[in-house]
Amino acid sequence: MPSASDLRPRLLAWYDANARALPWRVGPADHARGLRQDPYKVWLSEVMLQQTTVPHATPYFLDFTRRWPTVGDLAAAVDGDVMAAWAGLGYYARARNLLACARAVAKDHGGVFPDTEEGLLALPGVGAYTAAAVAAIAFDRLANVVDGNVERVMARLHAVQTPLPAAKPELKALAAELVAGERSGDWAQALMDLGATVCRPKQPLCDRCPIASACAARAAGAPETYPRKTAKADRPHRSGVAYVLTRGNAVGLVRRPDKGLLGGMLALPSSDWGARPPALAGAPARADWRSAGSIEHVFTHFALTLEVMRAEGPAESLIWTPIDEAARSLPSVFLKALRQGLNGLL
Repeated sequence: MPSASDLRPRLLAWYDANARALPWRVGPADHARGLRQDPYKVWLSEVMLQQTTVPHATPYFLDFTRRWPTVGDLAAAVDGDVMAAWAGLGYYARARNLLACARAVAKDHGGVFPDTEEGLLALPGVGAYTAAAVAAIAFDRLANVVDGNVERVMARLHAVQTPLPAAKPELKALAAELVAGERSGDWAQALMDLGATVCRPKQPLCDRCPIASACAARAAGAPETYPRKTAKADRPHRSGVAYVLTRGNAVGLVRRPDKGLLGGMLALPSSDWGARPPALAGAPARADWRSAGSIEHVFTHFALTLEVMRAEGPAESLIWTPIDEAARSLPSVFLKALRQGLNGLL
C-alpha cells in the first residue's frame, strides 16, 4: 500500500510546479511566503463548485465577489438579487443556504469565519465536505478533503473494486491515511488538481502523474475503469407547460415558492410537472395562446419536456420584467423556454 511518506513529497512537488491559477486561490509559492487564503472566497468557491465545473463557476465567482466583496456584503444583500445572480448554477437551495450562512457569520461571528471543522459545521448549510475544505485550505487545519476528484485518485491508486456510491466510506478512509500535519491546504488542493487535470475521468494522463508508479489501477492496465460505478436506474420523465406572456419589451414572471425545486427563483408561469402530458390549462391570463414548440431539460432526478405557449397581453398578477433582465435572472430551464417562446430572438 502506498505510504504518505512516499507519496506526499512527490505530489506536493508536482503541485508546486503545476498548481492551477484560480481566482479564489493563493498559489503555493505565495502561500509559502505567508500569504493566506480568504476564507470567504474559499467558502464561496466551494459552494459554487458543487455539481459544476471550474470554467462554469468562475464567471459567477467573479461576479459575486465584485458585487459582494466580503461576507458582510453578501449577508446584507437582497435575497432576490442573490437568487438572480445564482441563476444558471443549478441546485438553487444552495443559494438560500449561502445567504443563511453569510448572515450567521455576520451576525454570530462578527463577520469572521470559524477556523475549525467543528465551528464551520455549525454554520447553516455547511456540510462535512465544505467544512473540511475551508478548514484545510483557508486555515491549514488538518482535515480530510474528499471530493469527486479525490475519490477518483484514491480508487485508482488502490484499485478499489467496490462501486460508487457504496465505495465512498472506503475511499474517504484511504484518503485520510495520506493526511499529515503540514501543508494541509496545499495537500487538499494538490489532490484535487491531480484529479482534475491528470487523473481525469476519461483518458487519464498517466505519463504526467507524479505518483503513477504507485498506482494499482495503472499497473492493472485499465485505470480509466476506476472508480467502479453502479449502473444508474433510468431517469423518470415528466411533462408540463410554460407560458411566455409578453407586454412590449417585458415578460410576465412569477416567483416560485421558497421550498421545493427552484425554490425562491423567478420563473415563467407553468403548470405542474407530472408523469403524463398535461392539458393546456392554467394559463396566467386570458389571451390568444399559441404553441411555440417545446424544450427538453434534464434535472438530476428526472427529465422534463415543457410545451411552450406564447401570447401578448396584460396580467396584473405577474412580475413584469424587461426581457433582457429576465434572461439574466431565470434558471436554465425557464431561460430555454423563454428563448423558445421568443422564437430564438433572445
